[in-house]
Amino acid sequence: MEDSAIVDLYWARDQLAITASDEKYGPLCRSLSQNILNSWEDAEECVNDTWHRAWNAMPPQRPGCLRAFFAKIVRNLSLDRWRAQRARKRGEGAEALVLELEDCVPAAPSAEEETEAREAARCVDRWLDTLPREDRVIFVRRYWYGQRVDELAAQLGYTPNRLAQRLFRLRSGLRRALEEEGVRL
Repeated sequence: MEDSAIVDLYWARDQLAITASDEKYGPLCRSLSQNILNSWEDAEECVNDTWHRAWNAMPPQRPGCLRAFFAKIVRNLSLDRWRAQRARKRGEGAEALVLELEDCVPAAPSAEEETEAREAARCVDRWLDTLPREDRVIFVRRYWYGQRVDELAAQLGYTPNRLAQRLFRLRSGLRRALEEEGVRL
């Protein structure tokens, strides 16, 4: 089913919107959530919560890109759940991602640092635009979608070691770009 038809179902308050969303975007959302949480049960709950959030958001919101809309919701829900679990015990999934990026990406901003955070995000976007397509895909799949290095390496035809080295070079390049733009690390 086309995205516009799915959005129309949400706007019409038709329950088929949930079924259509799950059929088309359920696997992506489950994979993204599983990569962060390392738990299929928790991932499934986040995906169900994603459909609920989408139901409450449409109307009035009419997303331009349904894939990105659902991915953002499920990612945020998964990170919230991960943080809650981490408060109780150390986690595995998202913690590894955060640790890999912590020395080249500024820490989460406080309220007074929101402007700086927006500028840092624009800097990261500009840096991503300078990368060859494959590097951009690798970086986004690893650090936005949280895909495991061994899984990503297998899909791209690399060894995990080779991909880890490439990710290290990408993070180093990001750090240099942020420093050149004056972003505090």
